[in-house]
Amino acid sequence: MATVNLKINGRDIQAEAGQTILEAARANGIHIPTLCYLKDITKSGACRVCLVEVKNGRALLSACTTPVAEGMEVFTNSERALKGRKNSVELIMSNHNKNCLSCKRNQNCELQTLCEELGVRENKFEGEHTKPTFEDASPGIVRDTSKCVLCGRCIDTCKKVQGLGILGLQNRGFNTKVGPVFDKGFNDVNCMQCGQCVINCPVGALTEKEDIHYVIDALNNPNKTVIVQTAPAVRASLGEEFGMPIGTNVTGKMAAALRACGFDRVYDTNFGADLTIMEEGTELLKRIENGGVLPMFTSCSPGWIRYIEYQYPELLPHLSSAKSPHMMFGAIVKTYWAEKNNIDPKDIYVVSIMPCIAKKSEIKRPECKTGEYVDVDAVLTTRECARLIKCFGIDWEELPDEKFDPDLLGDYTGAGVIFGATGGVMEAALRTVKQKLDGKVLEEVDFMACRGMDGVKEAEVEVGGKTLKIAIASSMTAAKPLLEAVKAGESPYTFIEIMGCPGGCINGGGQSIIPASKKNGRLGYGYKELRMKALYDEDLAMPLRVSSDNPQIQQLYKDFLGEPGSEKAEELLHTSYSQKDRFNVF
Repeated sequence: MATVNLKINGRDIQAEAGQTILEAARANGIHIPTLCYLKDITKSGACRVCLVEVKNGRALLSACTTPVAEGMEVFTNSERALKGRKNSVELIMSNHNKNCLSCKRNQNCELQTLCEELGVRENKFEGEHTKPTFEDASPGIVRDTSKCVLCGRCIDTCKKVQGLGILGLQNRGFNTKVGPVFDKGFNDVNCMQCGQCVINCPVGALTEKEDIHYVIDALNNPNKTVIVQTAPAVRASLGEEFGMPIGTNVTGKMAAALRACGFDRVYDTNFGADLTIMEEGTELLKRIENGGVLPMFTSCSPGWIRYIEYQYPELLPHLSSAKSPHMMFGAIVKTYWAEKNNIDPKDIYVVSIMPCIAKKSEIKRPECKTGEYVDVDAVLTTRECARLIKCFGIDWEELPDEKFDPDLLGDYTGAGVIFGATGGVMEAALRTVKQKLDGKVLEEVDFMACRGMDGVKEAEVEVGGKTLKIAIASSMTAAKPLLEAVKAGESPYTFIEIMGCPGGCINGGGQSIIPASKKNGRLGYGYKELRMKALYDEDLAMPLRVSSDNPQIQQLYKDFLGEPGSEKAEELLHTSYSQKDRFNVF
């Protein structure tokens, strides 16, 4: 590839032709601050925070949009560049809600960091503020335009990552704001509630709806037995909220912290993941053997479920009817576990710690109930879990490593752990299905073709003397070509895993937020891979790695459910989906 020679701050630099000044600088460890820039998604230069001076240039230029040129001399820290950046930030702050101390993004806000870096201490420009919109009607996302900096990152994320584009700039000039069409709410449009807009917002304009107070009320209610379960991806991100390196596995500390919070039982959703594989795998086999609708789609990602209900309702028969792991777990807690412990289900309160904002809407689905009781009572994101632990005054660094409660629902396999990464559900299903159809213990449990960060992965797997063609996609832009092929009747696949978020749950909308400068820069490059590695490392260390080998799963079927796909299992562990109106804005 052709190279370009230039100087940055007096250093001789070689850059690839076509790179921007920002890309060339970061590739050489030179820091240029940004706000609107998001690698591979947004580089509009709208915020004017990445201004640099180019020798003999008439005006300061935005580093994120200006391509390098042969012989160019760039100054990132000249007096003129620093003054220009500071003015840009001061102007942004002039229309910004400054309730930083009570904001969820306090100490993890990119605008706050810029003010610190550039020495913005005073309100230099005071005056009228744009009339704000505060909207919290949706189950998972809160929008507060008084904190919006008009960077456009949420707009481009929704459009380019999920292919929806429900957000846009409205009005003009001083009255410009970001939101769904006609400034309606997230409930009124075809929003996935995935939360990718939230984790890519640099400030507190978009946040998750907080449910900590409901959980605290339950913990303080002497008549409630409060049970908590944690999704596999949470262990790979929660430590980041306490200053630990990205991708540190904190399974033991997490269990100890939740027990210290006062939960009556601390379990792992991995048990529910193993149970999901039993039901979903059985459903797949029945479809193959009985000429059912194929390819079958996985159904454990609620953001993906919302997407197909809005965008591809004609493909709903392809969805597995299996509930997601945490919903299955909740259903079993309020039936089997309640019966074994002689506790009335109405006195049980189930809390799910999830990497996903869409789980907050999932628990409110009328189809996801067991009799008169909801399967799960409250969902906290990874970030909310950290806030709960801090609220209770627990010293994270001093916590020992503890195990989950062992009784009835405490065992899980490595297959359950990898559910948190894209391709993990497929690999877990293949382990059980292949072992069942081959009729012998699976000697090689690693299906490497299912792993990695590619948006779409495909493979052929020999199972029971048959060749299964499988595909895996994460994010809706990656999934769309697969869906279009199914719609056209041209799909060659038998089984397709689809996750709503790029990389799967490890990059869910409820995970720890990594500032864009670290996400895009050299130090934070590969944050999804680091979280993914934590899950595969735990899987590798597990004594059991095939879901059907879980002894407590076997006991559950023997004592209560009968067999996978039984009438009782269908009643408790399966659900249905229906077409949703794409727009409801008039």
